[in-house]
Amino acid sequence: MAAAARALENSRAGLGICLANRPWARAHGRHGLACAGDSRVTHGALLLSSKSVQESARAAGRPLRYQAIYDALGRALREGRVSPGLVLLEGPVARIFGTSRGPVRKAFEQLHRDGLISRFDGRGFLATDRPAHVPPRRETLTAARLGLAADGAPVVDTRPTAERIYAEVEHAVSTSIAFGQFRVVELSLSQHFGVSRTVAREMLARLSHQGLIEKDGQSHWLAGPLTAKAVADDYEILRLMEPPALRAAAPAIPRETLRPVQQRLAQLIAGDVPVDATILTGLERELHAHYLSCYANRKAANMMARSQLPRVVNRIFFDTLGVTCDEPFFVEHKLVIDHLLYGAYDAAASSLLAHLDAAAARTRRRLKVLSVFTEPALPSYLVRTC
Repeated sequence: MAAAARALENSRAGLGICLANRPWARAHGRHGLACAGDSRVTHGALLLSSKSVQESARAAGRPLRYQAIYDALGRALREGRVSPGLVLLEGPVARIFGTSRGPVRKAFEQLHRDGLISRFDGRGFLATDRPAHVPPRRETLTAARLGLAADGAPVVDTRPTAERIYAEVEHAVSTSIAFGQFRVVELSLSQHFGVSRTVAREMLARLSHQGLIEKDGQSHWLAGPLTAKAVADDYEILRLMEPPALRAAAPAIPRETLRPVQQRLAQLIAGDVPVDATILTGLERELHAHYLSCYANRKAANMMARSQLPRVVNRIFFDTLGVTCDEPFFVEHKLVIDHLLYGAYDAAASSLLAHLDAAAARTRRRLKVLSVFTEPALPSYLVRTC
């Protein structure tokens, strides 16, 4: 691990990270990394979180549709709110949850495996584990009976399926590329989420549009590998295009969207509010995507949107090691916002260029650190090719 120690020592000044308070550093005690120049590293200290990419992504949002249906029905069955022998049909349950029949079917299959419902000589399932002793009852199943009408909040996310699960797929794919090249298997992707292959293709097309995957000669979707040259190429594109694009778009950016960001950055710099990788990622997206959405040249905007490998590197880095209030990005970002609010558009563009130059140097150092991380658990639809 001497290489890891050297990489961290060389990059310490530019990383903007204080590691002593990271949970894994405390857990490893004296063998973990410390602040103030201590560059000792052990293999254990560089392990990614034992939680898989899938688990960490799901923890941030609602459950998948079939899981939400399974949870609600299972709870109602265990609590006796569903009459024994009630006939459960896909259509009525799908209407209650505002979803298609596919997730309901998958939830029924899981409930059947758990012994909470049973097949019988008829259509659907019986709400009993003893179908031979309980006669079928055909009654109307309501949301109130399932305990879903208490606060009116939807149990199932009603956004389009591809939109709802895309963030998890993007997170997994963008993480994988830091550890080699992976094939994204369309069939496995659809089976993993219990969605149609049409939905899987829609997500793959979106990943391709963002430059995260591309097809090989055999029409297989490939992700990665993440290389220093690829990251440098993206920074070159951003450096050439983003500052003049911001200068052109600046007059159209609504001022009411800038002040809250300015205030939030000031609080983060002062250490008045907690900070994590999600906050930084959102701020970075605002600076490099949201504000530039006002840019009229859509072809150029699309090229910049595809040049996101630097954000991938930083997101993985901060997901693993955490981020502190002394992260240089906050000061650099606030300077751009300050100039925009005062109408100093040329100065804003110059500040953005300075940020990109500084960020490129930091990202190169962080990429060296990533090279010694252990590959995390990845979903089954990602198959290593090299």
